[in-house]
Amino acid sequence: MSVTRRSIILGSFGLAACARMPTSPEGPLAPITLDTAFSGRANGAGVFRVDLTGSERRFTARLNSRLHGDRLTIVEDFFYDDGEENRLTWVFDRAGPGRWKGQREDTVGEAEVIEGGNEIRLSYVADFRSGGEVIRLGFEDVIYFSSNGRVINDAIVTRLGIPVGRVRFEMQPA
Repeated sequence: MSVTRRSIILGSFGLAACARMPTSPEGPLAPITLDTAFSGRANGAGVFRVDLTGSERRFTARLNSRLHGDRLTIVEDFFYDDGEENRLTWVFDRAGPGRWKGQREDTVGEAEVIEGGNEIRLSYVADFRSGGEVIRLGFEDVIYFSSNGRVINDAIVTRLGIPVGRVRFEMQPA
């Protein structure tokens, strides 16, 4: 077997081993729903890490949420360490027991939310804007309450179906 062919095969196994979904949180955790995780005002801090290069982009955010019937609206104001600022607004509609559908200004199609006891799974595709550039990325999030009561959002980020980065965002009521 040639070196090139072996590299392709081994590289394929390596890519297949890359996580496309964040792992479930460990330990006994409090039950969580989308509307309890995002009720009222919250402040948070997070980091986006690029797996291949190890580079990071840090941010803080203010969230303001409102539930009216079966519609949850979450306004997110992001402040990046490089000085960029961005406001995005999620609008989620209840789609059945333990399920929501949602959209934000940058999403492509609808986001899907599944509540599962002590975690929420959120899946969506977005046209991510940064420094005048637009990149289409997929997000697979798991959201849960930590033992200290913070809301944690861990995400795997993909581009063209291949995992390229991770996001960790921790929020607490304001």
